[in-house]
Amino acid sequence: MAARRTRPAQPLAPHGLPGHLVGFVEGLRTQGISVGPSETVDAGQVLAALGLGDREVLREGLACALLRRADHRETYDEMFDLWWPAALGDRTVLDDDEAGTSDEPPLPQEDVDAMRAMLLDLLADNEDLANLDDRLMAMIAQIVEAYGRYNSSRGPSYSSYQTMRAMGLDELEGKLLAGLLAGYGDDPTPSQEQIAKALAAQRIAQIRKMVESETKRRTAEQLGRDHVQMYGIPQLAENVEFLRASGEQLRQMRRVVAPLARTLATRLAAKRRRHRAGQIDLRKTLRKSMSTGGVPINVVLAKPRPARPELVVLCDVSGSVAGFSHFTLLLVHALRQQFSRVRVFAFIDTTDEVTHLFGADADLAVAVQRITREAGVYTRDGHSDYGHAFVSFLNQFPNVLSPRSSLLVLGDGRNNYRNPEVELLTQMVRASRHAHWLNPEPRHLWGSGDSAVPRYEGVLPIHECRSAKQLAGVIDKLLPV
Repeated sequence: MAARRTRPAQPLAPHGLPGHLVGFVEGLRTQGISVGPSETVDAGQVLAALGLGDREVLREGLACALLRRADHRETYDEMFDLWWPAALGDRTVLDDDEAGTSDEPPLPQEDVDAMRAMLLDLLADNEDLANLDDRLMAMIAQIVEAYGRYNSSRGPSYSSYQTMRAMGLDELEGKLLAGLLAGYGDDPTPSQEQIAKALAAQRIAQIRKMVESETKRRTAEQLGRDHVQMYGIPQLAENVEFLRASGEQLRQMRRVVAPLARTLATRLAAKRRRHRAGQIDLRKTLRKSMSTGGVPINVVLAKPRPARPELVVLCDVSGSVAGFSHFTLLLVHALRQQFSRVRVFAFIDTTDEVTHLFGADADLAVAVQRITREAGVYTRDGHSDYGHAFVSFLNQFPNVLSPRSSLLVLGDGRNNYRNPEVELLTQMVRASRHAHWLNPEPRHLWGSGDSAVPRYEGVLPIHECRSAKQLAGVIDKLLPV
């Protein structure tokens, strides 16, 4: 007997396809993907030309119209799956006239071992790889409905963790690998073992992705797209907070350094064009007005003398802020041509110069890793000590700062309740032309616990830089014109 079809809680296009497309574009903007009116019009033309017949073709067509940067593709794909779902409802339900024609056996009810065996048989099927994705997705939809459903405070929802726990993916991967190796005989070669391991890992990764996609689709129908968009869509690399970023997210963030540097360089060039004329030279203008009876008809402009300052970077490379410091150093390195000279000093509890690690031809990813291994950045217990770092900086490098220097301090200001040496920082700021502090912590945490930021705020301006996007905005304002 076929089960009754359920009506999805949220229809696909309540305001028609044009309204649905506009909602999709607004969702992309909410995630930080810049989409302008012209791109929206192009997307409308793509939708009219391609239609809804082939979902993957529509995905690629809208991506061509809406995306400007390749690193935004992952977030775009997640949003596309949310706004243009592959199906509505549980898609495991059959009409009465279809129930006897389905090729897929029904999922065993409350029999986890039988479910895992069916899934393993399907994954080990090498005869019909062309249709494997469709058949696998149909089975995963049944598994999500049977094992992933739970009641949340907002109503029925679906859990990818709960689903994958029931599937036992680690054990499943081992059985799948054993089955693949059995196809090579009793003594498979090392290359055959590598192929089998790669194939097993690939299919398990495919299952994880399908489960996450299916649970998001069903949750969006039950709780709304906004709920999934807020909690289930990956953030753009430039919007991820430095202090919360995973290792993979930090690697993705490093890939946005070059685009950010190009954007900042373009803005700086525009600023310099606007300042090229120079300011009014009042003295020369009044002297020239003597020939017109004191009326300043001809305005004399002072010739601008732009001077690229020296940049001195003093950065905390302790574990708590290492990701932020490393990313900022990469960005500064990419903008080094905007300064006459860049000198980099790293510290944990003691300061050491690491400028030599950031040469023009240096591998930056390797350079930031070498800092803690090769530089003398700690001589005590390895915990952050800003006060002693300032002491060692002034003792070892007393003549670095000058009226041509711009001092940039990177760190969260958490001093482990030690002497912050505010007087020494004041001395360093007075010796510099400009001084700024970039802090990756949220502003509301400044001063909590062992944070000495409020005491340092009285010495120099401190800017909140929680993400790459926020950091770029601050650097844009601080760059020399």
